[in-house]
Amino acid sequence: MSGVLVHEWIERSGGAEKVLDEFVNCYPDADLYCLWNDAPGRYSTTDVNESALAATPLRRSKALSLPVMPFTWRGLENRGYDFALISSHVFAHHATFREQSARFRKFVYVHTPARYVWNPELDERGNSPLARLGSPILRKIDRKRASEGASFAANSEFVSRRVERAWGVQSRVIHPPVDVDRISAVEDWRSRLSENELQLLSSLPSPFVLGASRFIPYKRLDWVIRAAERAGTAAVIAGSGPEEDRLRAMADSASVPVRIVRRPSDALLFALYQQALAYVFPAIEDFGIMPVEAMAAGARVITNSTGGASETVTPGVDGLHFHDDSWESVAECIRDVAAVDVNGARSYEKYSVRRFRSEIATWTGVPVFGYANSVSPQ
Repeated sequence: MSGVLVHEWIERSGGAEKVLDEFVNCYPDADLYCLWNDAPGRYSTTDVNESALAATPLRRSKALSLPVMPFTWRGLENRGYDFALISSHVFAHHATFREQSARFRKFVYVHTPARYVWNPELDERGNSPLARLGSPILRKIDRKRASEGASFAANSEFVSRRVERAWGVQSRVIHPPVDVDRISAVEDWRSRLSENELQLLSSLPSPFVLGASRFIPYKRLDWVIRAAERAGTAAVIAGSGPEEDRLRAMADSASVPVRIVRRPSDALLFALYQQALAYVFPAIEDFGIMPVEAMAAGARVITNSTGGASETVTPGVDGLHFHDDSWESVAECIRDVAAVDVNGARSYEKYSVRRFRSEIATWTGVPVFGYANSVSPQ
């Protein structure tokens, strides 16, 4: 069968890109459409097709390009496709193809209905004057496009409920793939570090709590610093992004040691999970791949009781949930988290890559590369 993959825009890192990586691994012969590709070479054996927006200044501003995105996805080139597998967190599920055959099937994997449009309380970028002005019209278009006919899967129960509220459609839940087998197979990730990385790791204050993600506002890494100060514990903040200068300023003025580790390698990130008193994930996230990674590395995890991460972290077994949506509540969990014994049975295995591929094959009815539809989830 001839297939096509669709994704919003391709970045160098991110949870949605990890899902797309596995879509490409599942269907390596499928073409790929995106609005623009900011990670050229990521899919060197796949035909990556950019939209007309890629050749305009709009590719540098997601906010300004929002009003035209829904129309950009309509009437894409059709090379005889039998199915489309779409990775959507804004408007990619609007995608249609010219001269679709009667047998053509459309599958939409939903990371979230567009937060800017449907849930600005979860992402402050949706509170800009431009977003507030355009949201009523975009919501109407979005709901209509979702009703055109597709099979939907959501990355968590949290997102599945929001899909139903926003679009009025049902979705099955297929949790994203997390490379838990690779992470849990290494007892001590320090053995995989370079000499410079080992020196960096040994220079960190101990004990410390870890905050790691993209440096953007809704990830709430500033909460990790504030909560660590309240709890009297050092903090390490790992990642990169537009909030870096603000986070460095907070680190410099903090009353406890706070270190910024910029763009750690996978091995260094996994070693940080293992060294940390706890991995702190305060965002209200759609799923949250990094808390599952942290659990696979053996870390305790502190996460919000609201959002997809609350479905993966079992309180008292994997870590703790904080219930008041505040950094003060995070600080209380930091004080208590050492009492959580994480040496017992944990549930991260059910988020494996192998399980994801099996569920995708079952959902689409299209065998994935290297796997039969009869493979049982693990």
